[in-house]
Amino acid sequence: MSDTAQNRSTAKDVFSHLLMIIMLYVGVITFLAMVFSLINLQLPDALDVYRQSELSTIRTSISSLLVVWPVFILVSWMIGKNLKQNIWVRKWLLYLTLFIASLTVVIDLVTLVNTFLNGEITTRFVLKVLAVLVVAAAVFAYYLWDLRRDPKAKTSRPRMGAILTSLVILATIVGGFFLIGTPGEQRDVRLDEERVSDLQNIQSNIISFWKVNQELPETIDDISISLEYFSAPSDPETDEAYGYVQVDELVYQVCATFASEADSNTENLRVPSPKYAVFDASAADWGHEAGYVCFERTINPELFSEGKGLE
Repeated sequence: MSDTAQNRSTAKDVFSHLLMIIMLYVGVITFLAMVFSLINLQLPDALDVYRQSELSTIRTSISSLLVVWPVFILVSWMIGKNLKQNIWVRKWLLYLTLFIASLTVVIDLVTLVNTFLNGEITTRFVLKVLAVLVVAAAVFAYYLWDLRRDPKAKTSRPRMGAILTSLVILATIVGGFFLIGTPGEQRDVRLDEERVSDLQNIQSNIISFWKVNQELPETIDDISISLEYFSAPSDPETDEAYGYVQVDELVYQVCATFASEADSNTENLRVPSPKYAVFDASAADWGHEAGYVCFERTINPELFSEGKGLE
């Protein structure tokens, strides 16, 4: 059989190699995204407070890697098992990978040098640059060797590479779980966030009630009677009513039972919307421990003097 005939690619070859390369690219990008988020959480920037966004990125990355990387390993193994020579589709895709890896390394180094010259080098920036550099260099080195090797010669390097990369990804995933918690813990966090949001909703309508009636409601049901658009929310898990207590003429409490202790860095626990802000500094505090917790608020009528009312 001629070399030309041997180098022809079947539909199976094209689609299997495309699947392998796509899974490789998705896996690398997802892995780096998770590493970046882990770095951001461990070395937070005072100007970057989007902790929930980072946790969401880690969750998405873990979900992707748990599916994408095993598929990549499996497809690579199936290709290697039947590979007799470097067919054209393999050469083109691997050279494309080498090109992208090389370009990534060059851009990464240029960015590092430029940032250094601007005097903006930080530890977390250096760690991100190193992560990209190491991953791109590893991809380049492996596939350069893969292109040059004799496909017919037996070698344990692909198997060792698969084991090593899988261990690195597994270790990163475990690190991500330490930060985001187990699925059960994440469900508790989301339920607690919903409870805080409900209490903030109740609080804002208590304000509206006071503005209309110049007094606090005796019960949450009184708000619904006075404000027709308001329907008192209930606990998202138990469907029980939230607690409300009128402590004094201008003091009240809203209460809920939380499943877990709040992360003090969670945005909606620290900064309520200005539209719904109450009248003292304590209104900005929605931090809580696990269990039944009440938040006491005090209305300051002076803030409703002319020109200062909340619309």
